[in-house]
Amino acid sequence: MHTNLVRTTSCAQMRRWAGLVRPRSSTRSYSVHAQKHVQPPLPSSSTALPPLHKPPARRLDPSTLVAAELDTLRQSLLSLLGTAHPGLDEIAKYYFLHPSKQMRPLLVLLFARATNGIGRGWREKHWAAECDGAGGREEELDRPLTRADVLNDWNPSMPDNTASFASVFSLIPPTAPPPRPPPPAAFAPTPLVPALVDPAVLLPTQRRLAQIVEMIHVASLLHDDVIDASALRRGVPSAPAAFGNKLAVLGGDFLLGRASAALSRLGDPEVVELIASVIANLVEGEILQMKDVHTPGLGLVREAPGGGDDAWRVYLKKTYLKTASLMAKGCRASVILGGCAQGEVWKELAYAFGRNFGLAFQLVDDVLDYEAGEATLGKPGGADLQLGLATGPALYAWEEHPEMGPLILRKFEQEGDVELARSLVRRSSGVERTRDLARTHADKARELLQGLPESEARAALELLTERVVTRTW
Repeated sequence: MHTNLVRTTSCAQMRRWAGLVRPRSSTRSYSVHAQKHVQPPLPSSSTALPPLHKPPARRLDPSTLVAAELDTLRQSLLSLLGTAHPGLDEIAKYYFLHPSKQMRPLLVLLFARATNGIGRGWREKHWAAECDGAGGREEELDRPLTRADVLNDWNPSMPDNTASFASVFSLIPPTAPPPRPPPPAAFAPTPLVPALVDPAVLLPTQRRLAQIVEMIHVASLLHDDVIDASALRRGVPSAPAAFGNKLAVLGGDFLLGRASAALSRLGDPEVVELIASVIANLVEGEILQMKDVHTPGLGLVREAPGGGDDAWRVYLKKTYLKTASLMAKGCRASVILGGCAQGEVWKELAYAFGRNFGLAFQLVDDVLDYEAGEATLGKPGGADLQLGLATGPALYAWEEHPEMGPLILRKFEQEGDVELARSLVRRSSGVERTRDLARTHADKARELLQGLPESEARAALELLTERVVTRTW
């Protein structure tokens, strides 16, 4: 290809990737004369050409890129969740023993690969990780989560030095870790043009963060299945159906406790505060979704929206709190652990990506509740209306069929409401418009990725934003 053509294509690609223009339709027709090849003038030997744009990174399957980390994630989680009580041990590990999408740890790991090396604090973070692993000594992150000097608890998956119930009052002081070598006098200055570390490196704290966000997610599933009285989860009986509501609630609480202990080991106050706030977000979102809330002072508080605009506000806020908050804050925390300093744009970009991706993910979930069956979802389809939930398809149907409004406002509680609402959704464009809204958020997420250096991880994230809209699972 001649250089002038290369330059023209490159500039067009750069404008398109930056979101300045949209790619033109491929169906445009041309005349016979327009299709003739025109020989461009060759540049003179004295003409200085700018360097060619780096070719786009190859697009690997997102899970393939971090397959090794995802393969070890489940086994590591099972070790973290060990407990002496057999019933609690079984319920805590129940959902981890069945296949899952692992979407949240996947986002954490891919964003780590896509940003490690470009933050001002990367060299110091990498040096600290190398010091922790030097000489084959045990990583700080892998010490028993319940040490003898902190809590008399026994985890059979952990090493022998974990405390035993046999000596409840015998507190054993922790073994002092080997001293770290002094840090370098000054780390090399960060280059003006950010560059990813090559070859790609994942820090131990980032791998542990991926496990923590999955623990928090599964804890929320345990609690959700109790509240929603779900019969199935991931194609098997739900935890409440298999063990009862009480054990399911306690199992979720136990997971949150283990996640909190592991979170404190990451050693970054900003990340601890960020991920801890997700737990509050999940509770707020669940309360926002409930049909009604009983309070001592106010009695029964109805959470029904007051109108169409208010219904959309409540719906999108609930969607962020219950789904997108963990994805957004998980991505942001991953970048912070990779050395993103205060004021750097990378963590803001990561948060905005996770927020838009999470909204798209849940909007498609709400579409699938109308489109897919139990065999595809691994849980009963059409459950939202039964639970009194007006999701995107129903809210769009309200705009086209005013008779949907009273059904939504009373949360489909009267006999025949669910069947009528489902019929109105089918007669409307609600499902298609909800998927279009999901595509809009996915496009925003993909545009944000253009701010990152080109890499296989960025290409994998871009592919993920395309798949999230077309998925059927």
